[in-house]
Amino acid sequence: MLSYQHAYHAGNLADVQKHALLAWMLDYLTQKDKPLSYIETHAGRGLYDLAGQEALKTGEAAAGVTLLEPQFDRRHPYRTILEAVRARYGATAYPGSPLVAAMSLREQDTMHLAELHPQEHAALVATLGDWGAHIQKRDGLELAMAITPPSPRRGLLLIDPPYEVKADYDTIPKVMVQLARKWNVGILALWYPLLTSGAHGPMLRALTEAFPEAFRQELHFPPAKDGHKMIGTGMFIVNAPWGIEAEGGRIAKMFKRLQTGEA
Repeated sequence: MLSYQHAYHAGNLADVQKHALLAWMLDYLTQKDKPLSYIETHAGRGLYDLAGQEALKTGEAAAGVTLLEPQFDRRHPYRTILEAVRARYGATAYPGSPLVAAMSLREQDTMHLAELHPQEHAALVATLGDWGAHIQKRDGLELAMAITPPSPRRGLLLIDPPYEVKADYDTIPKVMVQLARKWNVGILALWYPLLTSGAHGPMLRALTEAFPEAFRQELHFPPAKDGHKMIGTGMFIVNAPWGIEAEGGRIAKMFKRLQTGEA
C-alpha cells in the first residue's frame, strides 16, 4: 500500500532544487513558439499548504523555500511562480511540480500527469482538473512508456518517485534507457534523494554509464532531524537544455551560502 505523502516535505531543500530547475527548463522551452509535451510520473497533489499541520510538523519548508526564495532574482521563473501561486491560492500555498508546470505552460502545450495514491490523486484532480491536464490514476513509469514519443514530440518528462518501492532504484535506469530510445529528443529529468545508506549509488552508476553526457547535480544538506536518512538532493537530466550548467551553479551557490550561514 502506498503511504508516502509529500505534504510533510513540501517546500524543503530538495523541492527548491527540483522546482527551480524545472521552472527554469520550462521557461527555456516556452521561449520558442513551438508546442511541447510535459509528462510527470509521480505527480502528488500539486498544491500544498505550508501552514498545514504536516508541513509544520517537520519544519522542512521553514528550512527550505522560506530561507532560499529571497536569494532568487525576482525575475527567476521559480520565484515568479511562487508569487503567482500565493496570489491565487493564499499566502501559505506552495506548488508541487505539476502546478509549477501548469503555470509555465501555454494553451498549445500538453500535460500528462500520473498519481497512484488515492487521496493524492483526488487532490490533484481537484487542483489541476480545470487546467486541461490529462490526469491518470496509473503507474507513472507505465504511462511514460505508453505515451512516448508524445505529441507534440518536443518536451520534458519528470520522474520524481518517493522511492518507497525499493525496486525503483533498479527499474528506473532501465526505463530511462528505453524512454531515450523511444523519445530521443525528449528531456528526461530524474529527481533522487541522497541517502545515508547509499541506496541511490548503483542507480546513478547505471545512469551515468548509459548517459555519460547527462547533466547531474547533487547538493548536500544536514538531515531534517536526528536519524533522518536523506542528506541531500540530486537531479539527473538527459538532453538537458543549453545553459543548465550555469543555472545549476547559481543554485549550488545558494545552498552553499545557506550552509555557511550567509543566507
